[in-house]
Amino acid sequence: MISVLHLITDLETGGAEIMLAKLVGAMECDRFSNTVISLTDRGQLGEQIESSGVVVHTLGMKRGRPDLFVLPRLIRLFKTLNPNIVQSWLYHADFLSTLAVRFSGSPILVWNVRCSEMDLTRYPPLTRWVQRALARWSATPAAVIVNSEAGKQLHEQIGYRPRRWDVIPNGFDIQRFRPDSSIRVSLRKEWRVPDDAAIVALVARVDPMKDHATFLDAAQEVSKARHNAHFFLVGKDTQTLAPAVAARGLTDRVRMLGYRGDIERLLPGVDMLCLSSVGEGFPNVLGEAMACGVPCVSTDVGDARRIIADTGLVVPARDPTSLAHAIINMIDRGPAAREHLGRAARARIEGEYSLARIVDRYTALYSELSDSSVH
Repeated sequence: MISVLHLITDLETGGAEIMLAKLVGAMECDRFSNTVISLTDRGQLGEQIESSGVVVHTLGMKRGRPDLFVLPRLIRLFKTLNPNIVQSWLYHADFLSTLAVRFSGSPILVWNVRCSEMDLTRYPPLTRWVQRALARWSATPAAVIVNSEAGKQLHEQIGYRPRRWDVIPNGFDIQRFRPDSSIRVSLRKEWRVPDDAAIVALVARVDPMKDHATFLDAAQEVSKARHNAHFFLVGKDTQTLAPAVAARGLTDRVRMLGYRGDIERLLPGVDMLCLSSVGEGFPNVLGEAMACGVPCVSTDVGDARRIIADTGLVVPARDPTSLAHAIINMIDRGPAAREHLGRAARARIEGEYSLARIVDRYTALYSELSDSSVH
């Protein structure tokens, strides 16, 4: 049996964290033994991960304040658990895992890089320093996984020179995320939205890279042009956007739903999914919406264009007018055309990005690396 220790910064509901939870929950337990360590706390996903039989450890690091004081505890955990493979996720975990592996003697290290563009001026200086250090150390791990071609290109530009790149996109549970026409009716009734309304959903936590301001500016333009347009903001801290919504005169058009743990019960009821991000690798929410048969309007970030292909619309980032025009375009196509695009989107996820297919790629890599270390 191959034991894999996953180290991640936290277990909130970001793209990397969700993919980690899906991966460890779907790997064959007779071939792989998984353990998860969160540098901070259990977050929103700790319970879900443990419900799949995977042990979760936490180190109590303060969120947003990475420090080296957790390193001794991390080294002790590595020595105690003695994994075959250490798989780290995201920059700060990649950094600390590299130090811990050097001191603990764990044989195989794999990094997992998730972003394709970051405006690091919006993040603490420590993040920039860590990224530069990782570029210098990038030949240390046995492999560096990226979830997008865009992410690979970006990290090559900033100096990453790993021994091996593996591009493994995100995968989606096509049984959990699936079309359900009944949700459309119930969603409108629950939120008192007219039956003929076109609901545009943005599913993202409040973060500079998600660029809610551009979405709200676009929503303002759309609401003036199409009176049947309504907007749902879904994700952690979206309630804090109420002043920005009110300032644009959108209080009656925008609903801020906050974090939802049942996103699969929401997406099938909307008419389109919008992504307004300025930096992504492989946006999970695009795959989830497409699996639910929902066409997407996205900014041209990460691998969004590659994922959507001809099943939706892609516009430049930081351009509210282009985003507004694309949303209006999708509204004006009407329900039948959107349903046709949604069916094509669902078929694309089934064929290219199903969870089973992606888990197979991770386990094949782990098996190969484990075998090579034995020989």
